[in-house]
Amino acid sequence: MRRIRTTPRMRDLVAETKIDPSKLIMPVFVDENLKNMAPINSMPGIYTYPLETVGKYLESLESKGIRNILLFGVPAHKDAMGSSSYDPNGGVQKTIKIAKENTSLTVMTDLCLCEYTDHGHCGIVEKSIINNDRTLDVYDRIAISYAESGSDVIAPSGMMDGQVGSIRRALDQSGFNGTSILAYSAKYSSNLFGPFREAVKSAPGFGDRKTYQMDWRNSREAMREIELDIKEGADMIMVKPAIFYLDIISEARKRFDLPLAAYSVSGEYSMIKKAILEGYMNENIILEGMTSVFRAGSDMLITYFAEWFMENVEQ
Repeated sequence: MRRIRTTPRMRDLVAETKIDPSKLIMPVFVDENLKNMAPINSMPGIYTYPLETVGKYLESLESKGIRNILLFGVPAHKDAMGSSSYDPNGGVQKTIKIAKENTSLTVMTDLCLCEYTDHGHCGIVEKSIINNDRTLDVYDRIAISYAESGSDVIAPSGMMDGQVGSIRRALDQSGFNGTSILAYSAKYSSNLFGPFREAVKSAPGFGDRKTYQMDWRNSREAMREIELDIKEGADMIMVKPAIFYLDIISEARKRFDLPLAAYSVSGEYSMIKKAILEGYMNENIILEGMTSVFRAGSDMLITYFAEWFMENVEQ
């Protein structure tokens, strides 16, 4: 076996898995409250951008070879209904237009209410319980507003039952039957989301999200979630988080033929980045982690290391 490991070129020749830059998706945060870019303290090297400068940042990403972005927004106003989420003049809506007017990036937009509600939950709350069906009505409005702004892909992440089917119908009825849906199909109630909640100020004001996000102890349930989203009209499916859920990615690849995404979330980024900064590991750990996700069967990867990859890895 050692004969095919003798040199770097020989190892490259027989390598089974290669990270394709065209399959990487860079998350981007835009905050209506900012005047200048602001660091996310729990995610060293990652920033939140104001509307005034996010366009230049998107252009810089494209110049480095990034082809795909996933947008998240922080509004100036939050309320119990998350009404800012479907404002045609909202931060995400404006950023979509900026991206489409000034770049050739594929624009994906995360669709959820946690950033927009004053209670931090992903849906409409009634008597401390999420009203699933009322939430779907709001999701439909958000999806239409994103599509009207020019989003290529809608990515609903709230884990409400029936969200993909409801959004698909709303888009089709509004004339956006060409807009794709990337379903957060198997999204676990993970401890790895902490740094993200700092970035978008979306920590729940009470309780947790375990009644709608998946129990991390379950794998067969994930297959049922994915199958339902496919039946409802998903164009692409996702497993989130990534590195702790490689078994889920692998099983999904075996069972389903749709394009499969994985989201290497904020906690994964922060653990790896902190270990590198402290000198416990070198930057090769980034490549090892990214490769593991593709090796498990994912077709594309949402990762905060996408920009780093384009800056540091020879293409």
